[in-house]
Amino acid sequence: MQTVDRVIRSRLHSDVVLIRQVAEYIIGAGGKRLRPALTLLAGRALDYDGEHLFELAAMVEFIHTATLLHDDVVDESDLRRGRDTANALFGNAAAVLVGDFLYTRAFQMMVATQDMRILDVMADATNIIAEGEVLQLLNIGNTDIDEAAYLQVIQYKTAKLFEAAARVGALIAGATPEQEQALADYGMHLGTAFQIIDDVLDYSGDAETIGKSLGDDLAEGKPTLPLIYVMRQGDEASARKVRDALERAGRDHFPEVLAAVQSCGALDYARAEAEAAARRAVAALAALPDTPVRTALAELAELSVRRNA
Repeated sequence: MQTVDRVIRSRLHSDVVLIRQVAEYIIGAGGKRLRPALTLLAGRALDYDGEHLFELAAMVEFIHTATLLHDDVVDESDLRRGRDTANALFGNAAAVLVGDFLYTRAFQMMVATQDMRILDVMADATNIIAEGEVLQLLNIGNTDIDEAAYLQVIQYKTAKLFEAAARVGALIAGATPEQEQALADYGMHLGTAFQIIDDVLDYSGDAETIGKSLGDDLAEGKPTLPLIYVMRQGDEASARKVRDALERAGRDHFPEVLAAVQSCGALDYARAEAEAAARRAVAALAALPDTPVRTALAELAELSVRRNA
């Protein structure tokens, strides 16, 4: 990961000062670096440790960072990882345009591998991520959404990049079709589990630990799995509170919604769904050689549902 960070710093270079400032700020905020770690582990699971692996891991982080920059503008967020968002500090225009720079720099790095399959995978992934963003926007305040529609959004918006991160690691390592698909499936299930837990933490985490305010999803009118569960399985009074809060998209009713989520078992249900996705991720690894790296991938899936940030 230190090598990946060095690649990131190197590839961030631009003669345009503002690009360097914004990109350094958002990359310097740290984060879990989970997606580039997934690329590294996928390659190493197949005994590959070449230079291109680190370039691809950095490329995946650039795409992820670009989505964060754009997300924060769309969501009008002012806090991420416990710090001011780039749009809060530098303005919306700078955040969007630097996000575009990171996207295009990522594609320059893909081209350098001279592997059309990697370009194909990442072009498809970035397109689907954009569709997921639009789907999420369309679902703001939607109280009729069901669990299947929710899963489609998170699999497009979040899990698709996990899948692509694992798949490109497999491709650069010369994976068999079976191994490539196994790692892609692992990434999709891991990303699904990860996002469900993110949505749980918005109602059960500690604001300082998770680096953002609790109730952000509710304030933005996002119908996440805990809220969908209350609307479908909770008592009528609780379901009505959640519907009203989503339609009004604000924090005013957060205490009531939080009580409703906690009282009807919505968080336990969502955690169980995340754990099931993590188990599917681990099961997908059966097609890989039995090595310490495969064990690390299994442990990563388990960690994704035990985390508190």
